[in-house]
Amino acid sequence: MMRRLLLSLALAAGLPLAAHAVAAVPPVTLTPDRPAAPAAATPDARLERGRYLAIAADCMACHTAAGGKPYAGGYAIDSPLGTIYATNITPSQKGGIGHYTEADFARALREGVRADGSHLYPAMPYTSYAQLTDADVGDLYYYFMQAVKPVDEPARQTALPFPFNVRLSMLGWNTLFLDNNRYVPDPTKSAQINRGAYLAEGLAHCSACHTPRNALMAEIGSQTLAGASLGSWHAPNITSDQVSGIGAWTDAELAAYLKTGHVEGKGQAAGGMAEAIQNSLQFLRDDDVAAIVAWLRTVPPVRAPGQTKAAFSHGSAASEEAVLRGMASSTEHQSLNSGAVLFSGYCASCHSASGAGSTGQAYPALFHNTATGGATPANLVSAILFGVERKIDGEEHEAFMPRFDQRSYVQPLTDEQIASIANYVLKQYGNPDVSVTPAYVAQARSGGDKPVLARMQPFILPAGAVGVLLLIALFVGLRRRRQRKA
Repeated sequence: MMRRLLLSLALAAGLPLAAHAVAAVPPVTLTPDRPAAPAAATPDARLERGRYLAIAADCMACHTAAGGKPYAGGYAIDSPLGTIYATNITPSQKGGIGHYTEADFARALREGVRADGSHLYPAMPYTSYAQLTDADVGDLYYYFMQAVKPVDEPARQTALPFPFNVRLSMLGWNTLFLDNNRYVPDPTKSAQINRGAYLAEGLAHCSACHTPRNALMAEIGSQTLAGASLGSWHAPNITSDQVSGIGAWTDAELAAYLKTGHVEGKGQAAGGMAEAIQNSLQFLRDDDVAAIVAWLRTVPPVRAPGQTKAAFSHGSAASEEAVLRGMASSTEHQSLNSGAVLFSGYCASCHSASGAGSTGQAYPALFHNTATGGATPANLVSAILFGVERKIDGEEHEAFMPRFDQRSYVQPLTDEQIASIANYVLKQYGNPDVSVTPAYVAQARSGGDKPVLARMQPFILPAGAVGVLLLIALFVGLRRRRQRKA
């Protein structure tokens, strides 16, 4: 995802744990990374901790391709700078990380440097994982080496265009932007808040998606969690601000959202957040979810300029269905010629003609919905283009909305049609101050607005060549000048 710079990576699923003999070890110090650690850790307990950490760090999502083997890599991350393919992190000696020592593993995880010395791109959120303690890194390494099935096939190689393919450039980027320090608990905060901070800032790497980035694709510290563009999608502001952020959500609503991706009257998870909930957050212990919520309450508020009304507060039920009946004859061509008619034909059967959604809200209401009431139409347009899919364990039905882009099995819609539907929904149920153009839809369809660095890419090589020629000319000129003087 994208997802932003780079969509961030990974998730985990529970893999079978091997049986091991019990071996007692000295008591483990209670720290934010292991608040409920047992007094004696057995190999099986260590595997379970590693499995849980891999889930919390969301490793499976990016390191497992659709239909592929767990952690075998190949998942395509559509970053603004090009497609990045996640690596094979199974314990295979041929295709994976089976030859990694624990020190190699730790360096890759927290510094973005592979065992061969080459650099990873920050699509791998090592800038967040840098906060992980030695104990947790060790448990993760133990889990991957002992419980994950090795896959010998190497993952597809990443091949970004010049100059982004020069991995050594990440050395300079890391010097500027990587804070390679472990998490230090804040003594002025409770153990619960410190635990939430460790989970959210480190393992769950929330800022990788929710914090805007500068021209060099590094997170802007003064805007932490203030919302960011993720390709076609938008990761919303999750600071404690009452209007722009999640300050007006209750603790129960926030916990429910993290566990299910759905809160009636507030919003639903889609895109990268739906993946994070489906593969990671729903499996966290309730006390860890509560810790994240407690920490979110402490995040400094950031108010979006000019915003005076919360995104979820817009709209109400309204229907134009009665007016539309009989407007077109049964033999009329091109009758789908307005947002209202397109909505009636493609949306009302699930979201109801009044926009109130279905009974039980399996298909949510379109009013009091952050996707339609936000300051940007990104998530509304992306939901129409790419659909929504989110499966929660224990729920009878998974959340599903079909996609309407060129890959739709229902009906591909044009940029003009999607813009018409989006504008109708915004005016009828959402934020009426926001509008969508066909050009905006086309941009979203192609991956969203490109950051400055990506837009500069076609000119970097020519500019570099010109710079080299100028340096050569300067050198030759200076040399001839010296020769004349001699």
